[in-house]
Amino acid sequence: MTRKSDIAALLDIMARLRDPNGGCPWDIEQTFETIAPYTIEEAYEVAGAIEDKDWPGLKEELGDLLLQVVYHARMAEERKLFDFHDVVDAISAKMIARHPHVFGDAVVENAEAQTVAWEEIKRRERAAKPAAGLLDDVTRALPALTRAEKLQKRMASVGFDWDSPERVLDKITEEAGEIAEARAAGASHAEIEGEIGDLLFVVANLARHLKVDPEAALRVTNAKVVRRFKWIEGALEKQGRTTEGATLEEMEALWQEAKTKAKPAP
Repeated sequence: MTRKSDIAALLDIMARLRDPNGGCPWDIEQTFETIAPYTIEEAYEVAGAIEDKDWPGLKEELGDLLLQVVYHARMAEERKLFDFHDVVDAISAKMIARHPHVFGDAVVENAEAQTVAWEEIKRRERAAKPAAGLLDDVTRALPALTRAEKLQKRMASVGFDWDSPERVLDKITEEAGEIAEARAAGASHAEIEGEIGDLLFVVANLARHLKVDPEAALRVTNAKVVRRFKWIEGALEKQGRTTEGATLEEMEALWQEAKTKAKPAP
């Protein structure tokens, strides 16, 4: 169970860091805008520790992420907007409201049913807010693939969606063809960029239809590429060579070997 004294101590540390009289000059001059990139970075480092199964590292990264929450809450308190306790109260109330099967009389049969119920509760929460477009509150700060998936989920909630993965696969073929056509027609860089964006959006949609997290899928592939390329570098080093001195054909042959020999750590 969380010890209140621990949180109180962390809140006091942040208050002292931000104190104009004797605090840290760097911390004092920070704003929501300057700290936000660190918040995003810390969230990714949490995900990285989990991906690496680095549990001591995860403990440290979670602390760094918690510090970000405390940092933003302290700056808000200084502006008399809200404080850390308001943040805790808000998320506690939200969790209770979104889990009526735990804190109320509602019944859900399994995790899938809870996901449906969760989305319905969120839909009702959005409906209770001042009028806004369906997609207005899907934050722009999300990674592009993640935001694409969330936009698609939101549109699907009102029936604007393909009815099968096969239809999405057809659309991928169509979008890839449009890139080829644009290149053949001498399209501008901006036009090519737009066509590639269209293709990536549809690929994210396919991942959603197949219940695959597109960001997670791409992270797996990125890790696989790094692992295989390191294997290529190691194989060339054993020959007293480097990648700079190898031909494309030689590296491609080693890449094919790496597919079977460069396995992920258990």
